[in-house]
Parts: sequence; C-alpha cells; structure tokens
Amino acid sequence: MARDRQETEQQLIAAAGRVIAEQGFAKLGINAIAREARLDKVLIYRYFDGLSGLIHAYAKQGDFWPTTAELMRGIVQTNPPQPASAQFRLVMTNYISELRKRPLTLKILSWEMVERNELTAYLEEVREQQGLALTSQLIGMQRQHPSVDVAALAAIVSAAINYLVARSQHINEFNGVELNNDEGWQRLVETIGHIAEALMSAS
Repeated sequence: MARDRQETEQQLIAAAGRVIAEQGFAKLGINAIAREARLDKVLIYRYFDGLSGLIHAYAKQGDFWPTTAELMRGIVQTNPPQPASAQFRLVMTNYISELRKRPLTLKILSWEMVERNELTAYLEEVREQQGLALTSQLIGMQRQHPSVDVAALAAIVSAAINYLVARSQHINEFNGVELNNDEGWQRLVETIGHIAEALMSAS
C-alpha cells in the first residue's frame, strides 16, 4: 500500500512537470494534471491536500535544481588544498553544465523573470536552500581568502549565469558571446575563472 501511494505521488508530480513544460503555468490545474497522469483528481487532494501541496512537492523534487554534490563534482580534498579560484571556477562550470541539461528549469527561470506565482515562489525557496547548502561547502575558500566575500561573488556570478542560460532559449548570442554552443560557454567559464583568480590573488 505504501509503495502504491509513493508510485501514485510520483506519477502526479511527473504529470505536473509535463503540464508545466508543455502548456505553461496558465494551464496548471487539478483537472489538467489528473488528465495527464490518467488518475482521479481526488488523489491530488488525498495525497497532497490540493494543488498547492502538489506544487510544493514538485518544487522539492531533486531533479529540478542541481544538487550540492553535482556542483561540487571534481573538487577533491588535497594537502595543500586546490586553489580557491580553481575550486570556484569548477563549481560554476558544473552549475552551467547542470542547468543546461534541465530545459524545464530554464523555462521556469524565464517565467520567473516576468511572473511570480505559487510555483515560482516555492522554487525560489528550494533554490535558496540549495544555495545556502553550497555556500557552507565553500567555507574553505573563504578561509583561504578572508577579504573576499565568496558568498557575494557566487551570488553575482550565479545570477548572471541564470540570466544567460534562461535567455539562451530565445537568443543565439549576448554581447557577441554565443549561447547556443559549448565554445561560447567556455569563453564565459574562462572569464569567471579569471575574475575569481584576480580577486583572490589580490587578497
């Protein structure tokens, strides 16, 4: 019985994601999700207490936003430790890579810029929690360079990345940098690395 409920909940969460991806927020409703899942809409009320609970569950599922483990991939504990600028560059490289693999996340980031609703509010909450978890992992960089506000640097760079990956769905280039191929993104990664190195070397 518990397994059946878990499977049903996952079917409904996945159906909500498909409705958002294919039809947008305007069509996100109990009836549309139930039709997509081919399940009785009563189950949405029974398992999630309605649309709000289902949206919250969707926002919290792991696949929407990159995990801390995905962002920290490639960073290893060495003595002496990897240079902080190299670690920062690697985290942001992973961030770009993981976002570009999530087309629905990119759509929601675009919608978030022009529309605020219950789903985007929940997703903002999830993203902020993930950001705080990542920041806690970057404390070592802060120790290496106490005069550099690593959290603020990460906020500025990740905000720029969010904007550019979202815009990449609609435009081919931004300020002469191509956003629809790996070469353009590599240019951005190289520059992010130079910024981090310059700041941390100066400190």
